[in-house]
Amino acid sequence: MQKEDILSTLFVGIDVSSKSNVVRAIDFFSKKHLAFEAPNNQSGAMAIVEKVAECLYSGKFKKAIIAMEATSVYSTHIACFLSTAKELLVFNTEVYVLNPKMTANYKKSFIDIGKTDPAEAFAIADFARVGRINSKPWRGTQFLALQRLTRHRLHLADNIAREKSYMLTNIFLKFSEMALNTENRPFSDIFGATAEAVLKEFLSTEDIINRSPQELVEFINEKGRSHFADPERTAGLLKQAAKNSYRLDKCLYEPLTISIASSFNCVSAFEKEIKIIDKAIMNAVKGLNTAEYQCLTSIPGIGHVYASGILAEIGTMQNFKGENSLAKYAGLVWHRPQSGDFEADDARMSKAGNSYLRYYLVEAANSVRQHVPEYKAFYAKKYSEATTHHHTRAIALTARKLIRMIFGLLDKNQLYSPDKAGGKIE
Repeated sequence: MQKEDILSTLFVGIDVSSKSNVVRAIDFFSKKHLAFEAPNNQSGAMAIVEKVAECLYSGKFKKAIIAMEATSVYSTHIACFLSTAKELLVFNTEVYVLNPKMTANYKKSFIDIGKTDPAEAFAIADFARVGRINSKPWRGTQFLALQRLTRHRLHLADNIAREKSYMLTNIFLKFSEMALNTENRPFSDIFGATAEAVLKEFLSTEDIINRSPQELVEFINEKGRSHFADPERTAGLLKQAAKNSYRLDKCLYEPLTISIASSFNCVSAFEKEIKIIDKAIMNAVKGLNTAEYQCLTSIPGIGHVYASGILAEIGTMQNFKGENSLAKYAGLVWHRPQSGDFEADDARMSKAGNSYLRYYLVEAANSVRQHVPEYKAFYAKKYSEATTHHHTRAIALTARKLIRMIFGLLDKNQLYSPDKAGGKIE
């Protein structure tokens, strides 16, 4: 900021609490221009905008810097309101939500003022005045918008998984062999289009048994759009599975078929909604840090959904001191149980962090390992080392390794390259 800009800047400090916001505004020479308190609600926020704007329109100032400390959720509304207020935007107003640790030591330098709300607000304003802020202006509204979308997408995905899990119970009752994960199962994807057609259009397993092999082949070719490499073998496996399945009373088949069809309709509806949400996510992410978004999407296997989900939860990498703090925030850390001379072989994952971020990191890791040989080898090594829950443990450790690479790329603003994929296998 140039000298003339600093001299014409109004520095506003706000001490935020659940009930009220204490405001102090000073100029570059520490002269006080505003001192008041407003409720922490919509009307109170409007009063703050009105008073700050009135001060700016007096002609003494050309710019405003508003700073406050992050106070749980209580600072979110006021920060969003002030950062989007039209009356303040014309003055290139910048709103900052500071980590309290950034201002803690600075406040200690004020030995002649007490630890009251007005004093806290003044110290925050003065912190901004001396140029100690090194974070970027608040863009919480955009991040919240993206977060609402990415979290809703996860909500829909959870509903799909829940519906499929429930549907499997009905599929087992109607067609027991088809629901079992055996080598001779006719369809690799029990929720695929052809399997869906079999479950919905054949009332019972007897209907399949009574069909000729040629009829089943024609049915499979039609419903599978001729994508099956060996439809004759698939038809044979389907007939054999029908023969090996339990028989039910005839009164049960129709209710089960209706229930299964309803579940497929629910899954289809959720999938359509996810496509709509995906488009909205793409629109929302455009207004965020494009550099960080490009860094994430440059990693093979991380597309726009995973990149958006990660960005929505971390905001910016400047919020984290290192990869360990990011891993802790995501809950991807392990504490090995120990008592005296005993130390357990298996350490439990913390899971105390942000569950949404952990989900997107784990899903991203599962995708990256299929595209990056190093991560594929790392996953295989951890899979073989695990004594229980092989996949779950291996993919969680792979996600922890991915954090190291993500932090390194975003911290240095670099795109992915194979020689910087995250270090050697450990």
